[in-house]
Amino acid sequence: MDNFMTHIVSITILLFLLITFLQSGVDKITDWKGNLSWLKDHFSATFLGNIVPLLLGTILIIEIITAIFCIVGIYHLIADNHTGFAIGAMFSACITLLMLLFGQRVAKDYQGALTITCYFIVAIFGLSIVHS
Repeated sequence: MDNFMTHIVSITILLFLLITFLQSGVDKITDWKGNLSWLKDHFSATFLGNIVPLLLGTILIIEIITAIFCIVGIYHLIADNHTGFAIGAMFSACITLLMLLFGQRVAKDYQGALTITCYFIVAIFGLSIVHS
């Protein structure tokens, strides 16, 4: 219980990121065609338009890896006060969000980019907390 209380902020942020990336990954798996169709249209006028399936698959894999890191990070924070996986989860979340931000900026979807920025602030704050 002491480790839980010591890391309660980090654990809460990891839970937020876990929900975010696990739900997003599951949505991509369960509605691959719908996501692919929307993204092809979204990026049709950009240099990314021809590689949308590859990019979607890449983001899916990274989101699932991030979610797994979040689960393992929470476990290790509570069980043995080890921060390595939590740091990995937060960093992975930051990289994933930067990739998504890049895509939104290329597509000139500035409202979408702003939304991603809100998630990025949480992730970078979490990285700062767990790393200190």
